[in-house]
Amino acid sequence: MKRILMAICWAIITCLPSYAHAASTPIRVVATFSILGDMARQIGGDSAVIKTLVGPDGDAHTYKPTPHDSLALASADLVIVNGFGMEGWIDRLVSASGFKGRVVIVSEGVSPRQIDEEDGADGSHGHHHGNIHGGKAIDPHAWQDISNARIYARNIAAALVKVRPSDSATIMARAASYDAELEALDRWVKAEIGSIAPQKRKIITSHDAFGYFGASYGVSFLSPQGLSTEVEPTATEAAKLIEQMKTEKIKRVFFESMASPKLVKQLAKDAGASVGEPVYSDALSKESGPAATYVAMIRHNVTLFKAAMALNGQ
Repeated sequence: MKRILMAICWAIITCLPSYAHAASTPIRVVATFSILGDMARQIGGDSAVIKTLVGPDGDAHTYKPTPHDSLALASADLVIVNGFGMEGWIDRLVSASGFKGRVVIVSEGVSPRQIDEEDGADGSHGHHHGNIHGGKAIDPHAWQDISNARIYARNIAAALVKVRPSDSATIMARAASYDAELEALDRWVKAEIGSIAPQKRKIITSHDAFGYFGASYGVSFLSPQGLSTEVEPTATEAAKLIEQMKTEKIKRVFFESMASPKLVKQLAKDAGASVGEPVYSDALSKESGPAATYVAMIRHNVTLFKAAMALNGQ
């Protein structure tokens, strides 16, 4: 009997290391694009390992999934998506991969910005190719309003805790710290934009990705393309925007990191404006760039926007 008890104890002891290892294995998370990947990394810390499908400077609107993406999903515990029609390819990828884990839509709880299918926020262009409901296009770029980014972060934290309850204290502590950072960032943006006279707060970007930012912080954004980068503007739409730039004396235009600068350079040339440094809307920069995290992206964009708006009307 003594030998049997000793054998049982030995079996339990030898199993303990492998059990502990399994319990400490990071949560395998797949994020659809780099902004969401960064948020998951900030909150997950050592509790999660993050795979991002559309990396730095990538365009999630036009992305074509690869077989490697399917394999990544097949072995994932959690998939993080934006929703609002941003990733039109994600449902097919999830189905093809056989993914059986949890899909979290981080925009859940956000009030969507809706635009008439034929008109932009300023009435200057159409062709949005967004998620259409009853003639309205839903703008998917909700993270550009920091208050929405805080909702994203809370949804990510809740999803991570659901997958790994044993790490809930650590995850929630990181989430609280990140939320405080976002709250401070929001105050900074309001102060920076608030220092510019309201009549000067107009910005030209290559596609309509900053509507939530504009609505939250009081900036008018004009763009030759709609919500998606897939459709080129017509000659009439471009001419109308050029005329508006001349009339309102908008002196600097911006293209986004994942977009071709060709269209914006032509607009600037025709309107007598200059082209600013790249801004970041749908993707972060590489690690060595100026927008390697969501927080750095917002600070980079706002700094450039503020300098450009100061020139308007001159």
